[in-house]
Amino acid sequence: MFSLLGPSRRSFNSLDEREILALAIASEEEDGRIYMTYAQRLEQDYPATAAIFRDMAEVEDAHRRNLIVLYRQRFGEVIPPIRREHVRGFYDRRPDWLQKNLPFGKIREETERMERQAARFYREAAGRVTDAGTRALLGELAMAEESHGSIAHALSDRHRPDDVAAGETQTARRQLVLTWIQPGLAGLMDGSVSTLAPIFAAAFATGNTWQTFLVGLSASVGAGISMGFTEAAHDDGKLSGRGAPWKRGLASGVMTALGGLGHALPYLIPDFTIATTIAVIVVFIELWAIAFIQNRFMDTPFFRAVMQVVLGGSLVLAAGILIGQG
Repeated sequence: MFSLLGPSRRSFNSLDEREILALAIASEEEDGRIYMTYAQRLEQDYPATAAIFRDMAEVEDAHRRNLIVLYRQRFGEVIPPIRREHVRGFYDRRPDWLQKNLPFGKIREETERMERQAARFYREAAGRVTDAGTRALLGELAMAEESHGSIAHALSDRHRPDDVAAGETQTARRQLVLTWIQPGLAGLMDGSVSTLAPIFAAAFATGNTWQTFLVGLSASVGAGISMGFTEAAHDDGKLSGRGAPWKRGLASGVMTALGGLGHALPYLIPDFTIATTIAVIVVFIELWAIAFIQNRFMDTPFFRAVMQVVLGGSLVLAAGILIGQG
């Protein structure tokens, strides 16, 4: 019969020494597998860091072997199938499919969390057992997990010298630019500049703020959808290294819509003069912000960015106003 509160879990205090050792073995196996997943995930872009995680997986495997030797000496060959998800309040791990998709920085944070949790488990387990040999081993494993930070640092010194670390940081920055910033910037530029003419033409042609807002809203949303699909369909990212299509499409589409909505939203204000004044100020801020982002993340010379974005956007704005007054 199934509980209405979900599957029943054992409390940690209810485990006997045999089950504690079995749980430790299963946990070491899973942690070693996670580290190998990290190594495979990072192998292509961060080979030096991948080597660190392979070594850490070997350390976890050594822990597992030591635990199995002790288990055989005390309890024989049959290890009960108890895992961390069977124990209430026991620390958990991310599913395999999430492990494979963690970004570079999150992998290191997750590793530190894993080490702290494992050390805490071994300290608690050592306090529960009465066999001297078992307590000694669990205490040693707790110390080993606590020192994994220094182990990782030592492995970093061996596999990941400063020049390699700098190269990996640069690779991560380049991937961020290619996947998110570049498509997002292109979308922001398109949305900010391409919607200027229709919004301000509608504003000066009708003098009606609500109608102008509707024109701006439709232009911004339509441009966002168009840019998002165009960016996602441009390439699958496998050869260009620009990242997953859906990420690029999302960044481009959202930023395109936001770029247009920035100077459309002021027209929710009923007063035409106030709404138009605020919209022009927003356009000024948008264009200079885009120029700054181009200079900061795309290594575009600031003067060139100003000429391309600020001057070009001002010309489009002027065109829209002139058409609306014609």
